[in-house]
Amino acid sequence: MLKIYDPATARATLLKRTPPDQVPLPAALLERIAIVFGEALTPAQAVRRILEDVRQRGDAALQAWTEKLDGVRLARVRLPEADLRAALEAVKPELSQALEAAAQRIEAFYRRQPLTSWLTPESGGWMGQLVRPIRRVGLYIPAGSAPLPSTVLMSAIPAKVAGVSEIALATPPQPESGQAHPLILAAAALVGVQEVYLMGGAQAIAALAFGTESISAVDKIFGPGNLFVTLAKQQVFGSVGIDGLAGPTETMVIADESANPAWVAADLLAQAEHDMLASAILLTPSRALAEAVQAQVARQMEGVGGYTPLGRGEIIAAALENRSGIVLTRDLEEAVELANLYAPEHLALSVAHPWRWAEKVQAAGCLFLGEHSFEVLGDYVAGPSHVLPTGGTARFASALNVWDFVHVVGLVGLEPATAARIAPIAAALAEAEGLDAHARAARLRLGG
Repeated sequence: MLKIYDPATARATLLKRTPPDQVPLPAALLERIAIVFGEALTPAQAVRRILEDVRQRGDAALQAWTEKLDGVRLARVRLPEADLRAALEAVKPELSQALEAAAQRIEAFYRRQPLTSWLTPESGGWMGQLVRPIRRVGLYIPAGSAPLPSTVLMSAIPAKVAGVSEIALATPPQPESGQAHPLILAAAALVGVQEVYLMGGAQAIAALAFGTESISAVDKIFGPGNLFVTLAKQQVFGSVGIDGLAGPTETMVIADESANPAWVAADLLAQAEHDMLASAILLTPSRALAEAVQAQVARQMEGVGGYTPLGRGEIIAAALENRSGIVLTRDLEEAVELANLYAPEHLALSVAHPWRWAEKVQAAGCLFLGEHSFEVLGDYVAGPSHVLPTGGTARFASALNVWDFVHVVGLVGLEPATAARIAPIAAALAEAEGLDAHARAARLRLGG
């Protein structure tokens, strides 16, 4: 059952985020860590140990941790390009066409993103900036209960558009087969990623960050993952760049009485099936809509009224119970206010006049305007990357884009006369800061 909350209760419970270090961990997880490591460790401590081992012992540690944690003995870490091509050739035509169509839309979207160096003349020189692609990046692509070939497209395509020359993709082995998921390999082949490694978890992040005998270190790591992947990215930051720290996925729908209850319910259920910790929240001033959506969620989950039962029902039920709900707001103004405070990963405006409210939205990873611009399209084919800020970080972070795959180099090219004119300014500021060597370097150009 999807509960209905009043705004005050929602602010205190549903919309109140728990700091990551205060989230209670499952006892089974802590027990498994104790068994694997032979002592009681926090997940952060366990990750630190894995990272240091891979840093010190390279491939041997990577293979040992993969066998210990994933139950897979790796014959080789890097997959042959022939395996990628074979996976793409084996994809059914309908799915192959879908992947190609999605890739085309995503690339077309990012080709429109401005990404230019510039120079401007100054009296006696030039000023500007140089935009340079990051040389080598690592992409982590999960392959757990729901492997995500779409994440390959959403990550690799903006990297390619930005001009990244080397992309190393890491994906964990499947528990049943010990092999990479074939759809992830097919998506990699489709977008021209040739360097794919069969490795997952913290050990994969360590290998990408520090390098091993068979893997060259990258400059920046991208991609979502479980708790151990997230902690590993957090701990290697500084040695390499990271895109961010991905938390559980979340969607928020603002709807009025014009919305279709069945569609709203379907959108909430689609988000809830990702993860037991996923959030699916509806904000509406209409009690009639709230109750209709509540009933539709139950019908669609139970598979009645012409609906088929959902395959990930247990996951959905847990997500709806723990981190989801309907908030009955005073009006749409209050709904948007709450959305801005929550800063959701996905924000859908299922209202009669979505464009009227769009300008009031201040914080969201991606904004979906109207019931025909639904979030599932954003997951796969609309255009913008589905790699989005979570956990309220949409207040300051952005969707993955080509700027994440470049760095900007400031450019200063001054002639002697211009340098002489502004050197006294630099010298005066340096002296005020007590940096005599700085001041001297400026004054020497003046002959003093």
